[in-house]
Amino acid sequence: MCRVLKINRSGFYVWQKNPLSNRAIEDNRLLERIHELYEASGGTYGSLWIHQDLREAGEVCSVNRAAKIMRRNNLIAQIGYKRKYVNGSKLSSVADNFLDRDFASDAPNVARVSDITYIRTYKVFLYLAIVIDLYSRRVVGWSMNKNMDKRLVINALMMAVYQRWPTQSVLVHTDQGSQYGSADYLAFLNEHNLVPSMSRRVNCHDNAVAESFFGTLKKRVLRNKIFSTRDEAKTEIFNFIEMFYNPKKRYSHTGGVSPAKFEATYFLETETV
Repeated sequence: MCRVLKINRSGFYVWQKNPLSNRAIEDNRLLERIHELYEASGGTYGSLWIHQDLREAGEVCSVNRAAKIMRRNNLIAQIGYKRKYVNGSKLSSVADNFLDRDFASDAPNVARVSDITYIRTYKVFLYLAIVIDLYSRRVVGWSMNKNMDKRLVINALMMAVYQRWPTQSVLVHTDQGSQYGSADYLAFLNEHNLVPSMSRRVNCHDNAVAESFFGTLKKRVLRNKIFSTRDEAKTEIFNFIEMFYNPKKRYSHTGGVSPAKFEATYFLETETV
């Protein structure tokens, strides 16, 4: 056979014992690590963020190699849900749109966004309110309850205030939901030196950062899933926020690091200046 194929006999026997090339063997080893990182992200990471995770784990691998391995094994980042956006223009009678889609902030505790979503369980809904700091995209306050009322959003904001205790005024941007226009909510803002800002009616783009967070939550935790109980849903959402999103979720806005790491770098640099 070796004469017919015109190959070296000793090389043929080596190939018989080790049919895979060294590169193929290394690709298979990397595939195991990539699988772990892909699953840890809930299937939301593409090759760019997977490559960053590999580098932090001490692996030597190019982003192109990671992308090829992922393509060959059908590891595709989940894309967000398609939705119909409506460009509303009616302004709020409660507060002006002071944020005006300026989602870039130079420091923590300057501007935040808040919003509400619902989570299905077999019999009832669970409602989640979040408060996100626009500097790092960190969730600094959250609240879950069976009722979508003013207490839900006030509790989320209370958590943000008690975690940070900002000394200067902070802009808090929301939609025009009735919870954000309630007298108790506005009184809480005023008491804690928080300035309300509201989107135009039926305009998701005015609160795009909160929409992005909910999109990631749905892709990683809620896709094709209905929880048995509210408590089960609460546990999953807590783990998503405190065990993945804040400490691990990579953002292009933060240069590819997590919200917690981005903030830690800021506070370290300001302390040394």
